[in-house]
Amino acid sequence: MVQFNYIRSMINVVILGGGNVAHHLTTQLLKNDTINLVQVYNRSIEKIQHLKNSTSITNKLSELKDADIYIISVSDNAISSLSSKINFKEKLVVHTSGGVAMKDLLTISNKGVFYLLQSFSKEREVNFSTIPICLEAENEKDLKLLSQLASKISNTVHIINSEQREKLHLAAVFVNNFVNVMYKIGHDICNTANVPFEILKPLILETASKIDEITPYEAQTGPARRNDTKTTEKHETMLLINQREIYTLLTKSINNTYGEKL
Repeated sequence: MVQFNYIRSMINVVILGGGNVAHHLTTQLLKNDTINLVQVYNRSIEKIQHLKNSTSITNKLSELKDADIYIISVSDNAISSLSSKINFKEKLVVHTSGGVAMKDLLTISNKGVFYLLQSFSKEREVNFSTIPICLEAENEKDLKLLSQLASKISNTVHIINSEQREKLHLAAVFVNNFVNVMYKIGHDICNTANVPFEILKPLILETASKIDEITPYEAQTGPARRNDTKTTEKHETMLLINQREIYTLLTKSINNTYGEKL
């Protein structure tokens, strides 16, 4: 966690994007009286129409207002193209992606990264004070500015370079996105048996909370960990083809990690 001494009392920000991350970040900045959310841009004005009474909105890049920081919060594939059209001298343009390098910003403006390490869904609120914010910038002045902004909304701020962030994002995909696929499969299996998925929730919560005290390696349990081959073979016969492929691959991975024999 990083700390700086700050001198700015107000930071002017423009957000570009209308997706999940942009939605939550916009909401959070509007709540903070030391941050001036000057404007929100989105290609589809309808997606940000609800903000018209809270801040300026636009779907035209030519209408972007003056700000200290321009935060691009769009899909990874669109970052380079959009950034190439935002060229303000002595201003800072950043993106919020975990998987895109800072150098992929094609602006002539100063470059940086403002990566929020959390899963965002529009219909669910998140506690911003606990979200790790990972920062990167080309120079110390911009890094201090980003750190000031981050510290106004989160208690956890890290300075992380592009290579570190890309690996961190990869790790996040495994512990978040791929784990959620497992929940989906478990939900589907429960449905086929006419069993409520809620029965599994205490197990899910215990598995997640366990790693506060022990490592994931130590936390592993289950038939593959015990090498219960009769059980794993029976499970495979109960699954759909795509589910079976995942089950077999993960079982093999556990076997390889812990050894096929106890």
